[in-house]
Amino acid sequence: MRIFLLWLVFLSGLVSPLASLADVAIVLDSGDGTITRIDRHNYQPIDRFFVGREPHHLMSLPDNSALIVANAVSNDLVFLNPDNGNILYRIPRISDPYQIAFSPDKHWFVANSLRLDMVDVYRAQDFKLVKRFVLPSMPSHLTFSPDSRMVFVTLQGSDQLAAIDLDKMAVKWQIPIGKTPAGVYTTPDGRYLLVGVMGLNEVAVVDWRTATIVKHIPAGRGTHNFMPLGDDRHVFVTNRAEDTISLIDTRTLAIVKTFSVPGGPDCMEVSADHKELWVTSRWLRQVTVLSMPDFRIIHIIPVGRSPHGLFFAHHASRQ
Repeated sequence: MRIFLLWLVFLSGLVSPLASLADVAIVLDSGDGTITRIDRHNYQPIDRFFVGREPHHLMSLPDNSALIVANAVSNDLVFLNPDNGNILYRIPRISDPYQIAFSPDKHWFVANSLRLDMVDVYRAQDFKLVKRFVLPSMPSHLTFSPDSRMVFVTLQGSDQLAAIDLDKMAVKWQIPIGKTPAGVYTTPDGRYLLVGVMGLNEVAVVDWRTATIVKHIPAGRGTHNFMPLGDDRHVFVTNRAEDTISLIDTRTLAIVKTFSVPGGPDCMEVSADHKELWVTSRWLRQVTVLSMPDFRIIHIIPVGRSPHGLFFAHHASRQ
């Protein structure tokens, strides 16, 4: 991590004194290029500041020491303090990082370049580019096999799902998956991939070892993105065009509940105590907070334009 000091950016003079508060929710306002910080205790915005052009997704470093924000149009990664959202440092010259993820073994860092039709594989230790794959069109979301040997990428523009063998650094297969695929999630048992197929309003279940679709789960219009409940069994999927979210049992591969969330629900976060589900409402400039397990809306928090990624440090398990 010492190599990152080359790009260290101290912004102490630009950050609100309220940034010292713990338990802050961080929201990426993709349309404004800003971050909105929210106090999770009183559900009020703390402040908003510019982070880069088109920040879409974010995730923690494997050791949880920093939170990475991927600025797609600025072509860089910004590292934040995960507890308060303060900017720590930034790495430039990362090509159009739209969606990002670390492999389970923490050896690889993969960035999807949706705008430029590329998937870049970096060495996680120092973010050195190892291999670039041209995978038209519009590489969107990604997930890994449990053994970290494969990364799976949805290709929104060509209606496909691709598998990249990270041992051989080669594309293993590409299969048609349905119109405009988006989110992709590996089930906790490692058997299947769940793919949100927006144009078919369904979740496609894929046996990744045989590269075959084994089941279609009808969902809501614009089936889009996933977030685990944190119980090693259930996963949420947003139906962005229908303003609903569905809960899938990954053992029975069936939807067990669907509930309403306004404004194009997109990214989600689950509180560590499983009492709250936070959702970015993409078209309404707001974050919607629901109580669990009744999924009743309890707070609406104003943020910037086109809120996308969402994170807070005290979240539930990702399984």
